[in-house]
Amino acid sequence: MGTATDGRFARRLRGLVRRTEHDYAAGSDRPLRGYVAAMAAFGVYTAGWATVVRTRGRPLPDRPLPWDVVLTSVATFRLSRLLSKASVTSPLRAPFTTFVGPQGPAELHEEAQADDRRATVGELVTCPFCVSVWVASTLTAGQLLWPRATRTTMGALTALAGADALQLAYGALVSRTTGE
Repeated sequence: MGTATDGRFARRLRGLVRRTEHDYAAGSDRPLRGYVAAMAAFGVYTAGWATVVRTRGRPLPDRPLPWDVVLTSVATFRLSRLLSKASVTSPLRAPFTTFVGPQGPAELHEEAQADDRRATVGELVTCPFCVSVWVASTLTAGQLLWPRATRTTMGALTALAGADALQLAYGALVSRTTGE
């Protein structure tokens, strides 16, 4: 009797999931199952970092220092754009995306492949906002485990973000003064 009840429950649950996906999508293609998998992967990822930090016996700070928050923010911004938009990192995204065209200086516009198995990963790796969650978590764990090396890396990424801003400002200034 338990097996028959289990089978009915599983069928009802699958039906509920299908109806939820259908109702939510409202005619669009929304890979909810892929998003659930991505959330689960992120949960496992952060739990893994938390476990490593805990087993290493590293004390957690009472609160983050303001300078660390600024440094982490700028480094997260730059590394997220580097991973999700830069031409040089396109081979990492290529299995999950399709090239559409250039998008800004040294950046690409790519779209997630339509293949259901790759669509969620494609959306994730082309979205700097989505990548930022993973990068910020990684940098935070790095600060707890290897503070000097992580801060040095974040300093380099912050300098790169500053250099990018100066390059764009210079280009805009040249354009404005030469009329190009």
